[in-house]
Amino acid sequence: MPDHPWVDSADGAAVRIAMTVGAMSAWRGMTVEDSVDTPLAYYEIGRLLTVTAESEGKGEGLDVELAERSGMIHADLSVGANVAAAQALRANGGISSPGFKLHGAGFIVKPDEAARLEADAPIKPYRNGRDLTDRPRGVKLIDLFGFEADEVRRRWPATYQWVLERVKPERDAKAQTPDGAGYAKFWWLHGKPRSELRKMLAGLPRYIATGETAKHRVFQFLDAAIAPDNKLVCIALDDAYWLGVFSSRVHVTWAMASGSWLGVGNDSVYVKSRCFETFPFPAATAEQQARIRDLAEQIDAHRKRVLAAHAELTLTGLYNVLVKVGAGDTANAMPLNAKEKAIHEKGLVAVLRQLHGELDATVLDAYGWHDLIGQPGDEQTLLARLVALNTGRRAEEAQGHVRWLRPEFQAPLPLRERGWGEGAMPRAEQLPLSPGPSPARGEGSSATIPWPVALPEQLAAVAKLLADSPTAQTEAQLAANFSGRGRWKSRLPDIIKALEALGRARRLDDGRWLG
Repeated sequence: MPDHPWVDSADGAAVRIAMTVGAMSAWRGMTVEDSVDTPLAYYEIGRLLTVTAESEGKGEGLDVELAERSGMIHADLSVGANVAAAQALRANGGISSPGFKLHGAGFIVKPDEAARLEADAPIKPYRNGRDLTDRPRGVKLIDLFGFEADEVRRRWPATYQWVLERVKPERDAKAQTPDGAGYAKFWWLHGKPRSELRKMLAGLPRYIATGETAKHRVFQFLDAAIAPDNKLVCIALDDAYWLGVFSSRVHVTWAMASGSWLGVGNDSVYVKSRCFETFPFPAATAEQQARIRDLAEQIDAHRKRVLAAHAELTLTGLYNVLVKVGAGDTANAMPLNAKEKAIHEKGLVAVLRQLHGELDATVLDAYGWHDLIGQPGDEQTLLARLVALNTGRRAEEAQGHVRWLRPEFQAPLPLRERGWGEGAMPRAEQLPLSPGPSPARGEGSSATIPWPVALPEQLAAVAKLLADSPTAQTEAQLAANFSGRGRWKSRLPDIIKALEALGRARRLDDGRWLG
């Protein structure tokens, strides 16, 4: 039971708890070697109880309604697609980071306070999570990264004195703590100035940001001049195509399933290592990318326009209403109260809903998952396909295929020297390959390939056999190309189905497979 309300009768604190019961399961004489390739269905099945409704009870606490599902319970206390098994992709590495962690509120200045400091001092607009979801406070941030204290004092004495009086005493007071000595020594700098993030953002006119913890998972562009707070997740991409994929139902569903939850409101937490770095982006055509890019620009501009026109509107308010009117799922629309109707009218929420609906359909089309268009309730199928795609991409990367999101920044120098640094993402077949298995040998051949131990290598080996074979093959013919101990043959059908989901295998009417 992963998420259950609990009320402490002593002080009335409302918290959320998880209740888990485990029991030993007999392995029925299996060896460790056997267990590695045992189908998941062989193990005992668990029960997952999910709270579907909560109401005030007659006694202490809340009355709850529970829904039950049976199946293999994964490490993230879920049944269905094993999202917890997804692993980070190299393609997504090195372009995301939290914002600046200050370790001193004295770095933050109001506009009138900033006006009393030097006009050329390094003071920037500043945003935290609430600035994005509510209304920007208009505050600014003193950012002295890259300067020594003596240089700051010579060039900007008023700014130096501001930080000296408002940050240094706090740092000095904590100098005796385990981490405090370093912070006290460099008292004029932010506690975590994020030098890597600065490298990522260098030369970009804007970047994508989302609040680490938020009721609605919304992504938006921030101008490169804006300094981000530590509680923002920053992604160093300036192309609206990526913003469109982030903002789509596909990525939001993945983020909700792979991230975590916080607080009484059970707000989603965007954990970049789990939500972004594992996420497999679509292999969209140029036409699909252009359409996604256009829709994302429209969504970003629409939200900023209505928020600028109406001071009482907030991003959270817009998406509260969007959820109630059924963001792409009008069958589940709920009635609006007077306040929500006003937000709907001023925020042009029907336009926002239409834009998101078109974006969702276009992104699903880019994945080739046309059967999920207009089916917002089929999240488990969507997650299962994303898990399979993550596994396939890891197999590609093990062979040297890396679908860099920003190759001119991420790709190793040899790739940039080949011309893959001009902003166009190289296709997988353009990238160098490591030696793979030999072509398919066919049933009855004496030469076989040892069955790989790791799942990515298993996928890569079967995909290459299918690609290299001039004729279609049955599962038995494919299996004949491999040798090994254990129950690896029972995993082969799942491997082939995963390749089919990735577009790397095609089933003929007679049951044979082509690459």
